[in-house]
This record gives sequence, structure tokens and C-alpha cells, in this order.
Amino acid sequence: MSPWRMTRWERGEPPPGTDTASEPGEPATRADEPERRHEALVSVRLGPSAPGSHLVEYLRHEPCAVAAWWIAADVDAVVRLSADNITVLHRAVADLRLRAGVEVAEVNYILRALDLTTPADRRTAKESHAWVRSAA
Repeated sequence: MSPWRMTRWERGEPPPGTDTASEPGEPATRADEPERRHEALVSVRLGPSAPGSHLVEYLRHEPCAVAAWWIAADVDAVVRLSADNITVLHRAVADLRLRAGVEVAEVNYILRALDLTTPADRRTAKESHAWVRSAA
């Protein structure tokens, strides 16, 4: 997403109504609000000469790397990165491109989690079809 289209929260600025009395360098949050982290899912395709072990070793030492999966698709892996602010997250993505032997990196920034526990429309909860229900 372009930085010009990002909301203030996505750019790392505190959301409206948060406590600004925190110490400098600390995120300004209310006591009842969870700490916000910036996260991204990065689809990675390795270069022709880059071994997969090089990517794995790089990710083991990358502090922003939370998880990674080998994928059977047009990409080789998906990497989940997480940081306290958006600048650090952008730096981690750039380092992944430059230092891990990655030829192509498509970045998808995570805005917020979807609430899968409550239906968006109460009418759909009553009229759910068999394919909507859990298979477990």
C-alpha cells in the first residue's frame, strides 16, 4: 500500500484519543487498549542461485521474523514479519530483499484481524447453509 494512502495508525502515528503522556519512544496507548504492532506477510521467490537454507538462516537471525512457511505455488515461501513501528517493518522488508537472496518479494501489510466469531449480519447466522458450518 502506498504511504500516501495509509491511515495515521498504519503509518505508526497514535490513533485519535490515545494517551500522549507516555515517555518519548514508547507507543501512546490507553490502559485498556492492546499494544499495536505492525505486521506484514511477504510472499518470497528466491533467486536462481539462492539456496533455501540461506533464507532460513537469514530468518533465524532477523528479529522481525515471526514465522515462515514453504509454499507450493508461484512463490517459494511466505514470511510473517512484525515490528513495533512501520519504519522498522519497512526496513525488515527491504533487508529481506537485499540480504536473503530474494528475487521477488510481494508485501501484504496486515491492517487488522477479521472477527470470525460473530456474524456480520444476524440474518445470515440463522440462514447458514451446511457448507458454512465447521467440518470438525
